[in-house]
Amino acid sequence: MASQSISQFLIRTTFVLSFVLALPSHAQEAKELNLYSARHYQTDEALYSDFTKKTGIKINRIEADDNALAERLKSEGANSPADVILMVDAARLWRAQIDGFFKPIHSKYLESRIPSNLRSKPDADGSTWFGFSTRARLVVYNKAKVNAQDVDTYEKLAEPMNKGKVCTRSGAHPYMLSLIGAMIERRGEAATEEWAKGMVANMARPPRGGDTDQIKAVASGECGVALTNSYYLVRLLRSTKPEDQAIVAKISFVWPNQKTTGTHINIAGGGVAKNAPHSQAAIQFLEYLASDSAQEYFANGNNEWPVVKSVKIENEGLKMLGPFKAENISVAAIGKNQIAAQRLLDRVGYK
Repeated sequence: MASQSISQFLIRTTFVLSFVLALPSHAQEAKELNLYSARHYQTDEALYSDFTKKTGIKINRIEADDNALAERLKSEGANSPADVILMVDAARLWRAQIDGFFKPIHSKYLESRIPSNLRSKPDADGSTWFGFSTRARLVVYNKAKVNAQDVDTYEKLAEPMNKGKVCTRSGAHPYMLSLIGAMIERRGEAATEEWAKGMVANMARPPRGGDTDQIKAVASGECGVALTNSYYLVRLLRSTKPEDQAIVAKISFVWPNQKTTGTHINIAGGGVAKNAPHSQAAIQFLEYLASDSAQEYFANGNNEWPVVKSVKIENEGLKMLGPFKAENISVAAIGKNQIAAQRLLDRVGYK
């Protein structure tokens, strides 16, 4: 009898295991997703809630800046619970790829929705990261002190006519590293280094602060011209606060390099974590970020442009910026150039 009971137990166990193994992989996973995000925008809350509402998958979030996330991922190693990693710059995404934080994936949906220049260069195993929204690096100038035609290219900012007028954030910031990485890709390292020398010579003050600080400094007259990511400007354009409208009244902007290479753009993006315990849910989340509803949210909720060109924009602030010619450079190449960009900045003393 004992041997018969053991035999029946083994049969039942084999049946259950066979049933479980026959399930689709996503059905075996818990209905949750561990998200490591360097996006610090409060408006993203609705984006995540919408995903949970549509899929039933709960999102557990860890939010920190890119460096803190990288250190956490390194310390966790193969035991990391991260399923998806989101970052906000091509340089940061490339560094995360080099550090081995991403798992390559194949997704026909993502590949059909996201242009090839806005995702990592694929290999036989797939792509490691994808861009889900874009932002442009604009030139903002003081209308009372600067003529638009004197600052309508990145190159002109480094010319003698703009001496004592230029303000930027730190050259070591990824936004600046990516811009310079793009210039290296377009113009070569020697020409870009000469440009950087001119920028240092033309500074109104040492680089400091964020992009909004640069805009405020232009409005106050401390700076004549500055660089900023587009969504910082759109925030001010959409604001109803009197102090923000006072800033907007004193400044204007130009799309740089419209007659030549186009305005530099960058991305926010992400990928599946290398050791993701819920990899199918992770892919499902990335595909959701490329859906029409999520793409509309990037535009209307956080003033970023969608990467899916068919998505309509209802953001009045983005509409106020108008159409522009964008630079057509692979963001993967821009990220790859960040080391050369940093060395170049160190040589010319661009702090």
